[in-house]
Amino acid sequence: MQFYEVLGFKDEPFSTSPDPAFFYRSQEHEDCLQRLEISIRLRRGLNVILGDVGTGKTTLSRTLLQTLGNDPSFCFQVIIDPSFKSEFQMLSSLLEMYEIKAEGRSTLAYKDAFRDFLFEKGVKEEKTIILLIDEGQKLTPTYIEVLRSLLNFETNEYKLLQLVIMGQMELLPRIRRMKSFRDRIALSYVLNPLNQEDTRDMISFRLRVAGHNNPESLFTEEAIEEIYHWTKGYPRQITTLCHNALVTMFTMEKELVDKGVIINTISKNILALDQPVKVRAK
Repeated sequence: MQFYEVLGFKDEPFSTSPDPAFFYRSQEHEDCLQRLEISIRLRRGLNVILGDVGTGKTTLSRTLLQTLGNDPSFCFQVIIDPSFKSEFQMLSSLLEMYEIKAEGRSTLAYKDAFRDFLFEKGVKEEKTIILLIDEGQKLTPTYIEVLRSLLNFETNEYKLLQLVIMGQMELLPRIRRMKSFRDRIALSYVLNPLNQEDTRDMISFRLRVAGHNNPESLFTEEAIEEIYHWTKGYPRQITTLCHNALVTMFTMEKELVDKGVIINTISKNILALDQPVKVRAK
């Protein structure tokens, strides 16, 4: 029997995998997702979503893919890691993803092939072509310039490529220095950490989705306050700390996660947090 089944769950409640089923839609995440979907459906072109590590960008991207990816009117592809070795490799990867054949092996031939694909699919077949790039902070100025050139393909009414870049905040100054790229941004959005209320709701939401009968009672209010203190509202850190707290609760043979369980967990898992650790007294 799985560990989480012993505690009365049907699924693991605090996995750090980007499962859309466990994506807690705070007001900010929901707002970002709605704005992004509107921008894509209107084919406005370039969308940039920024946030610190662990603010939920990857899970948000998987949720967007789940929403639009199965619709035949969308051609949706994702680049998980844009660490290319050259402009040629980047363009080659794009052609392979969208199953595009080029006449020749050069960056110019690949750009021409991608342009023809965009007009064939986007204009003649009236499909929406979406490219989502995760870990956008890894994009160098060279690759950003490649993307800018692809955004030039448009009709009088709309952009043919819908580009979504999810990146950490370090990408922001790079974009600001590239005015010709920055000016093409249709939607920019910064994801912030959760507040304490959302932290509580996120924990209850994940417990409920995982099948717990009474999710509001498993973590005490003092435990949630302690979780918020240590994680500062970053979803990934909340998830990691809550998982470790359940393990601690189990090993301590307790029936709920209280403040003492959280403090005990912190003292044994200090590497899971970004902040310097000084364990508070019980």
